[in-house]
Amino acid sequence: QLSDQVCMLAAANSGLTTRAQTSLCRRTVIAMSASSPQPAKAIDFLTLLHNLKDTKRTGWMRKGIKGPESIADHMYRMSMMGMVCGADPETQVRCIKLAIVHDVAEAIVGDITPHDGVSDDEKYKLENSAIEKIRQTIGTDQLAGEEIEQLWHEYEQGTSPAAQLVKDFDKLEMILQAQEYEARQGVQLDEFFSSTDGKWRTDLGRAWAAEVVSRRKPPQ
Repeated sequence: QLSDQVCMLAAANSGLTTRAQTSLCRRTVIAMSASSPQPAKAIDFLTLLHNLKDTKRTGWMRKGIKGPESIADHMYRMSMMGMVCGADPETQVRCIKLAIVHDVAEAIVGDITPHDGVSDDEKYKLENSAIEKIRQTIGTDQLAGEEIEQLWHEYEQGTSPAAQLVKDFDKLEMILQAQEYEARQGVQLDEFFSSTDGKWRTDLGRAWAAEVVSRRKPPQ
């Protein structure tokens, strides 16, 4: 049994006796098995996430960007921002989780932007309904689904310190991507920068944004 092999390896590197460590490890494996989604539900959820990898960000598509980033691309770099932001360990982990969850509803509803003619209230209703469907996909009795739902609402409310940072990461990733597209594709993307004016919530967000802007070399 693989779990037994893992337990024996852990025992060899711990201060506990082999029997004590193996017993503890087996109890942990059992607890994890009991709290994890059924395999079919887990794979259904992970398959749904393919849409985030496959769906290109609407704003870049509208501007005719070649090879635009996907929703998943956007969320990945936001997560790395959480890794390097210098927050305390608890806030760091929270930022990473918020970043990888904040756009997960778009796996169902797509990337809705202000140019789509959808009100903020309607957008919230659509995405909230998508989050409920995601939780049902994972299993309404599963802690993972509950955590995803809680994280999404925390981000939407934007009041916790971690959520405020990640709200800034969302805009930072956008303008950093815009700066890169300007440099590589010779396009003018002023509107993406101006859309963030006066909207930074944290000192870190303002400082990083200033650095991004200082690197701009838009076409003349």
